[in-house]
Amino acid sequence: MPVGVPKVPYLMPEEDEASWVDLYHLLYEERLLFLGQEVNSEISNQLNGLMVYLSLQDKTKDLYLFINSPGGELMSGMAMFDTMQFVKAEVQTVCVGIAVSMASLLLLGGEITKRLAFSHARVMMHEPASVFEDDKTGECMLEADELLKMYIGIINIYVQRTGKPVWQIAVDIKRDIFMSAEEAQAYGIVDMVADADFL
Repeated sequence: MPVGVPKVPYLMPEEDEASWVDLYHLLYEERLLFLGQEVNSEISNQLNGLMVYLSLQDKTKDLYLFINSPGGELMSGMAMFDTMQFVKAEVQTVCVGIAVSMASLLLLGGEITKRLAFSHARVMMHEPASVFEDDKTGECMLEADELLKMYIGIINIYVQRTGKPVWQIAVDIKRDIFMSAEEAQAYGIVDMVADADFL
């Protein structure tokens, strides 16, 4: 059973023999990025750096962010969302498995008209949550106030990018909403569902 990241042969310019390189290195050169884990500060920083670097290299070519993620940290996800909006290159988002919680917001954050889900993908959205672990009451109040600001901001993002009214988003994210690719398209989270000819 293979361990680690697969290596593939790659012929560098002006070389006679191919070298074995990390698969993701080659995919990054093709502007293909992958979020295949829980969103945390490490993966967020890596993908943010890649988006900025590749956009500076060529802002006229789209970036492709493939998402198969169970969600994750609110602030790390928001950092990625903001970077996607900031870079000059347009970011196409593609859900290839699941886009849950924060990952659904990142899927939504792709360039409008360029957000895609594979036919068997699943999307789940819900409101942001925080766990108050042994905090003092004052600290809980401060965290709750900050969470409320983030909650309002996330509702506004869903409103702006789906075209749904505020009241509907506010009601819908009160509970976990699971959607098929077609339901996510009808909701406005993605713009198209991929068919067999996509790749």
